[in-house]
Amino acid sequence: MSYDSGNVFARILRGELPSKKVYEDEHVLAFQDIRPQAPAHLIVIPKGPYVSVDDFTEKASAAEQAALMRAIGKVARDAGLAKSGYRVLSNVGEHGHQEVPHLHFHVVGGRPLGRMLQKAD
Repeated sequence: MSYDSGNVFARILRGELPSKKVYEDEHVLAFQDIRPQAPAHLIVIPKGPYVSVDDFTEKASAAEQAALMRAIGKVARDAGLAKSGYRVLSNVGEHGHQEVPHLHFHVVGGRPLGRMLQKAD
C-alpha cells in the first residue's frame, strides 16, 4: 500500500475535514473517531506521510517516534482509561484490514472489550 495524500487523515491534517481534536503537538494529532466502537474511541496519527508501523519505524525520526508513543499514553490517561484498561490497535495492509493508507492507532476503552481475536480453527 502506498501513501495517498488524499486520504481522510491527510485531509484532516490539512484542515480540509473537521475533527474533534483531543491532543496535538508538532508531530502528532489525536481526535475522536467518527464511528466509535466503544465509549472511548480515539485516533492517534503522526503528522508525517507514513502508511504503516513498518514504514514509520523505518523512515520517521526518533523525535517523531517518541512523540507518537507519548501521545498514545497521554490520550489514554486524559480519557480516563489508564485505570480500567484500554486497547491500542493499528491495522496494517490487506490482511490487517487497513482502510486508510495513513498510519493510525485506535485507542479504545471505557467498557470490557472482550477477546482481541477469535481462536483459529
